[in-house]
Amino acid sequence: MNPGGPVAVVLGTRPEIVKLARVVLGLGDRGRLVYTGQHYDDTLSGSHFRGMGLPEPRLRLAGIGGMSRGRQIGAMISALTQAFEADPPRAVIVQGDTNSTSAGAQAAQYCGIPVVHVEAGLRSRDRAMPEEINRQVTGALADLHCAPTAVAADNLRAEGVPEERIALTGNTIVEAVADSLPRPEHSRALLRRYGLTDGGFVLATLHRPENTDDPARLGAILTELGGLGLPVLFPVHPRTLHRAEEYGLRRRLAALGAVDPVDHSTFLGLARHARLLVSDSGGVQEECTVLKKPLIVLRNSTERPEAVDAGFATLLRPGPRLGPVARALIADTTLPARLATRPSPYGDGHAAERIVELTLGLAGLSAPAPLRVPAPHTSPAPSGVPAHRRAAAGAAAAVATPVPTP
Repeated sequence: MNPGGPVAVVLGTRPEIVKLARVVLGLGDRGRLVYTGQHYDDTLSGSHFRGMGLPEPRLRLAGIGGMSRGRQIGAMISALTQAFEADPPRAVIVQGDTNSTSAGAQAAQYCGIPVVHVEAGLRSRDRAMPEEINRQVTGALADLHCAPTAVAADNLRAEGVPEERIALTGNTIVEAVADSLPRPEHSRALLRRYGLTDGGFVLATLHRPENTDDPARLGAILTELGGLGLPVLFPVHPRTLHRAEEYGLRRRLAALGAVDPVDHSTFLGLARHARLLVSDSGGVQEECTVLKKPLIVLRNSTERPEAVDAGFATLLRPGPRLGPVARALIADTTLPARLATRPSPYGDGHAAERIVELTLGLAGLSAPAPLRVPAPHTSPAPSGVPAHRRAAAGAAAAVATPVPTP
């Protein structure tokens, strides 16, 4: 990757690294990697650059992790604005709904640089979720919206985003899972390492403030997980561990199969053999559809209804119903076979290629070959739109047909 590549990719968390890896690699010398350091634990981010074959970031922000949300976003905007003013990229890519996403989009917009939002159009309609605010702020600033599903594209249309700036690309999670899923023999070795059997355990993760920052809720979740009748493997996020210690729940956590955080490949290898997944993670809601695994989503609401609608996920408010619902899913012996035949709603595994193609078009650069993208559709740019937004309209018009499911 050229240190001064004309397309900046701003990211700061493990999910962003996972989902943007193919995009970064597809850009090659045309890209520059900017790491905000939002995830300040090297286990959660640093190892993922190395594990996914990504180059060292051109810019790493320091002292960002651990700040309050407002201070963190403000510090990121200031540092990114300074970097973009010193060496302006021709386009900035952000992904998802993190503080880094919001800050990257704002800094780019303030510097007059076109913004490409990957995984655009997700909406929970729950303003109590910090991620929802980040999504809406980024959506208001993006020049090119790369929607992962038709539902997301419809959300953007309902908000008045011009059709020419919406591209239905699919979700990069499909290729991310394909890239990171270990070989079957390595997955079986993971089971031996953790003393587990195929289909004989529950894999759980928890990290969202709505679950970890409420002692009663966190305690209830740990209690319910402990009564499922199957071993529970629980890779513990630093936030969750900190809160469990603060609330006096460390022994309850230890009674489960609490382990240190694992990398993406290890998680997928374990998930492949789990009987049930339990999580509040957005990424796991997508990954379960590729792995064909049942998932209980411990949230009040979700911006990813596709996994629920397709029958892979069950949305459940954390509380005493977790145990009965989980045990019912575990007892359903026909469920694995039913899920195995269902397609993922997130596309055909070529989302990153489409995003690279569209971004290079927006930036006025030639696309590297080969790129497998849908046949282009021409559409006039809307009148009265600034130059870089007209370029975005032309680029988005190249993808106007739905992405087939595998």
